[in-house]
Amino acid sequence: MSAGSARKPLFSSKPVVPARLADTVSDAIAAALFDGRIAPGEALPAEGEIAREFGVSKPIAREALRQLAAAGLIFTQQGKVARAKAINGEPMERIYGYAARSSLERLREANEMRRVIETGIARLAAERRDPAGLAAMKQALHDMTGSIKEPAGFTEADILFHLGIALATGNTMIRVQMEGMRSVQREVSELFSRRANRTGADWNATVERHRAIYEAIAAGKPDLAEQKIIAHFEAADIASLEVAEKLGKGREAQ
Repeated sequence: MSAGSARKPLFSSKPVVPARLADTVSDAIAAALFDGRIAPGEALPAEGEIAREFGVSKPIAREALRQLAAAGLIFTQQGKVARAKAINGEPMERIYGYAARSSLERLREANEMRRVIETGIARLAAERRDPAGLAAMKQALHDMTGSIKEPAGFTEADILFHLGIALATGNTMIRVQMEGMRSVQREVSELFSRRANRTGADWNATVERHRAIYEAIAAGKPDLAEQKIIAHFEAADIASLEVAEKLGKGREAQ
């Protein structure tokens, strides 16, 4: 878009505070991204145009874009305009993944966080029952059943199921948070599947715990959904963390 062309301002900018010019600009652009005024993959205005719209210098506009890129909201490449990225939990997923793999203590903390958050999510999912979430959970149950004794496939189905719980709330920010916790869930699910003595009955019991959560949510029973997801965590977490502890001791002995 040329400098002289007339158009409605793209960003609902707040008054620019001199002490934090770049923050103010990045906040306004982020709001446009979250509101859908800039779609995923769409090009943002050039630095010069952003600078003119906000009444700031090009270096300030460049710093604002750098902040947004660091947060995972836009994609930048030398010599090309910045483009919007889909809003997802990828940045949090990387942080949680590093933490969960760093030590058994951090894994315990991350898993404790998951339990606290997902209990509330399950209640809200049962209250709202968004069809997209119910469909994802149903597909995940089918995939789990077909992946018994196949850890990789089972783990991916497990992750899809819990994302389905988030989708059933119809809440974008909850969906982003659940995506961010995928690395923790993957770590726990893989540990659980690595138990040497895991029997076919164990695999089936895991599927049935997920099925009970799905049925409670689909039936619109928040209290029951909460009970079922707590029961699931109590069964799954104990076993997976026991494996993690054994692996940690083994590494220490080497």
